[in-house]
Amino acid sequence: MADAEATSQSAVTRWLSRQPTAVFMSYAIVAAFATYFCMYAFRKPFAVGTYAGSMHLPGVGEVDTKIVYIIAQVLGYAVSKFAGIKVVSETTGAARAMRMVGLIVTAEVALFLFAVVPASLRPVCLFFNGLPLGMVWGLTFGFLEGRKTSDGLGAGLCASFIVASGFVKTVGKLLMGAGVPEIWMPAATGAVFLLPILFFIGMLGQLPPPTKEDEEERVARRPMDAAARWRFFRSAWPGLVSLTAAYVLLTAYRDFRDNFAREIWDALGYADQPAILTTAELPVAFGSLLAVAACMAIRDSKKALLFIHAVMLLGSLLVGGATLAWQAGLIGPAAWMVAVGLGLYVGYVPYNSVLFDRLIPALGVVGTAGFLIYVTDAFGYLGSVVLLLYKNFGKPNLSWLDFFTAFSHASAWLGVALFVVSAIYFARTPTTPAKARPSEPA
Repeated sequence: MADAEATSQSAVTRWLSRQPTAVFMSYAIVAAFATYFCMYAFRKPFAVGTYAGSMHLPGVGEVDTKIVYIIAQVLGYAVSKFAGIKVVSETTGAARAMRMVGLIVTAEVALFLFAVVPASLRPVCLFFNGLPLGMVWGLTFGFLEGRKTSDGLGAGLCASFIVASGFVKTVGKLLMGAGVPEIWMPAATGAVFLLPILFFIGMLGQLPPPTKEDEEERVARRPMDAAARWRFFRSAWPGLVSLTAAYVLLTAYRDFRDNFAREIWDALGYADQPAILTTAELPVAFGSLLAVAACMAIRDSKKALLFIHAVMLLGSLLVGGATLAWQAGLIGPAAWMVAVGLGLYVGYVPYNSVLFDRLIPALGVVGTAGFLIYVTDAFGYLGSVVLLLYKNFGKPNLSWLDFFTAFSHASAWLGVALFVVSAIYFARTPTTPAKARPSEPA
């Protein structure tokens, strides 16, 4: 059986399976990082546009056009996360790459339609742009999870979404400066990255599956049906609810900072420096990923899980402390934006990589990290929509900067409380060896 499986693998896959760890990790990180980095070219460039004016929504009233566009895309993204709970957790390795290609092409078609349909239909196009893109992360991470090297691979993957958003917005802004109309800019940016992302998805598809040694240390990763997903949630629901609530705050905060980065930086006095959208994220990426990669030195998954909680807790404290320092005049605006970005991503990045990849072996559960990532993601993006609606209707006269400052405090101090609750719960939860759980499907 094993011989037949090895024979069916491509020459690249067989070559990778024989390489030293450093070579394998380098290949995997490049493929995963570049794939998700390119994905952002189909998701985020539209946010650099201003889209002046408002749209009348029946039964709602006048809503800022950009808010309508962002909500439409985020709703598509949120629906995708709920769908991904099933799709990502049940997708086998052989189907991942082809599904990713289909999702990316669908997203680009939606951006093309965004530029050509009547204005009233543009939010619909952005909904269908977000709908396929929401599953790309889980499918990408599916190639990386369940390995002894997953902490490092996940950190490399997470670097993509920290720096990519600012970079593709810079590309979008440069395209508009070169004469591309604002309404065509999103599709044009996606077109620039279409061939590269197809190439890197192909690279991902060549990765060999986890080895027996990987499964012995990190627990076997198997598709999860509905019964397995519900069984796992019931076994650890207090901790999972606390983590999900904290992630709702982090996602809403991250999305607001990301979608209105231009407005916030303009208000801070950097309107004539478009490169700041990228350069300010570089120290954020380095610092947050260094903290996550430190998990590689911890072999015991239970200890690693508690270490991750401590890192996320410190991230929330940094957001709150830096905001107080900026308001007191102790640090400048650029230093504040970098500091809150670092604190945000120190808390946010683990959810998308090491947190659930370590939680599974810490509890002794056979399953996939993708399932847990998509449960928290689904509710996280719903929280983002609620925040935007609250800003538009509850605080319409509050500037983007003032609203961001207030929400920095709210997300920081509530996050501290939720991470403490989760850490206490999982510290008291015993680990049950996966092989001793006969009720788990293989």
